[in-house]
Amino acid sequence: MSGNSYEIVRDKYAAVGINTDEAINKLKDITISIHSWQLDDVMGFEFENASLPSGGVISIGNYPGRSRNIDEYRLDLEEVLSLVPGLRKKISLQSNEGDYKGKLVDRNDISTSHFDSWIDWAIKNKVGLDMSPVFYSHKYVKDGYTLASKEKFIREYWIEYGKRNREIASYIGEKIQIPCISNLWIPDGSKDVTPSRIEHRQLLKQALDEIYEAEYPRENLIDTIESKLFGIGFEFYNVGSLEFCLAYAMSKRIGLTLDTGHLHPTEMVSDKISSVLPFIDNVVLHLSRGIRWDSDHVTVLTDELAAIMQEINRANAFHKVRIGTDFFDASINRVGALSLGARAVCKAILLSLLEPVKIIKDAEDRGDYFSRLALMEDLKSMPYGDVWKHYCELNNAPDDFEWIEKVLDYERKVLANRK
Repeated sequence: MSGNSYEIVRDKYAAVGINTDEAINKLKDITISIHSWQLDDVMGFEFENASLPSGGVISIGNYPGRSRNIDEYRLDLEEVLSLVPGLRKKISLQSNEGDYKGKLVDRNDISTSHFDSWIDWAIKNKVGLDMSPVFYSHKYVKDGYTLASKEKFIREYWIEYGKRNREIASYIGEKIQIPCISNLWIPDGSKDVTPSRIEHRQLLKQALDEIYEAEYPRENLIDTIESKLFGIGFEFYNVGSLEFCLAYAMSKRIGLTLDTGHLHPTEMVSDKISSVLPFIDNVVLHLSRGIRWDSDHVTVLTDELAAIMQEINRANAFHKVRIGTDFFDASINRVGALSLGARAVCKAILLSLLEPVKIIKDAEDRGDYFSRLALMEDLKSMPYGDVWKHYCELNNAPDDFEWIEKVLDYERKVLANRK
């Protein structure tokens, strides 16, 4: 937008105590980790002609243009990066997306060498990398269990896998010189009544203790553990519940991942952030849009997404909360879906930075609860979109509506040629 137009908007915000230039400047130092598996339907590149995922993960749809190899995958990621304005960016990988050239003999054969080309790509594109283990789509997801299995061989297989993933993640962080998050989530659970829940949870604790036994420099590796309420085929319970993961994270002084789709539909992650921040050094967010169940719909700018960022900003905790996306929808253009979700998160962060937190808290401290509520309500009609437009221009990224045509143009020129 023209300089004069932005000056008008800036003055409107200044009248209610908000410096828009300062908000934009803060935004450039906040990191978002953009998940990659939206682009490959959660299948990865371990083997040629990978089939659809299993083991508690499902991707619906088959929209034309899915990346068929790691080169196309990275090309799509570069297009996404060009459509998401500003911020410090990371790409979040799952370990099945290593550079295996389709010839990985066994999942436990992964090594640091399988991620060297990813490190080179990340440095070239000026992004960090996160890398997390994949405890699904494998023959050793037996009777719904991995680390919590009562079969010693199954547990030992996945324990070794977890150890190797941490080693690789630390290696990535060391090479790129940006801490790599290794987030551990397992699908373990049961479809129906399970009297032996305590046994499975004791086994999971023992397995995790072995995985986290080795120590790595925290400047290279950030360990986190992620809970889930239920999944398809695991409706009765998941071994790694929120209570289990929270207690384990606190006991081991590792991070906790909160996924917006992994809780009961009436629970809000925005309500949980301030509860765990006093006890957990690294809180990781996986932002999706659950609809009645953990459906992992594309993230959009909902009231809850805005509230999550407001809670982080009000707690002055952007340095403690690691923001990431996590969804997959194969029924629409995958590059567009990933860009849309990441842009929505960026908007929510900017919106939180345009809140006059001190003025609102001052009203609260003097007992003026009317002004507290009225200020937050009237902010909803402020010209936030004009600040976003200016922010996009500053970062040489397309504004709203413009970016849609860029996605469609990429589909016509690139995605449509993939058979």
